[in-house]
Amino acid sequence: MTPDLFAWDNFDEKRERSKARELRSSQWWKRRLAKGVCYYCRRRMHPRGLTMDHVVPIARGGRTTKGNVVTCCKACNSAKKNLLPMEWDQYLKGFKNL
Repeated sequence: MTPDLFAWDNFDEKRERSKARELRSSQWWKRRLAKGVCYYCRRRMHPRGLTMDHVVPIARGGRTTKGNVVTCCKACNSAKKNLLPMEWDQYLKGFKNL
């Protein structure tokens, strides 16, 4: 990997994280939080128990857009880490088979 390419990736990630901070202050996001439902486990909870998750993680090429961010409980967000949607589905199916 060339130093220039690494610098671009780092800049790109910082830009996406900045966009996420902006989106968190929007009315759209506040309405999503007010619903109080985790996108992955569908549990209802207080909005303070929810976080913003990128369905396709920034580290895997995802962008901060309304179509790629969801409300997510802290437990699901920690478990999902940087998994893509299909990888997350396989992870969950592994638990069902136990």
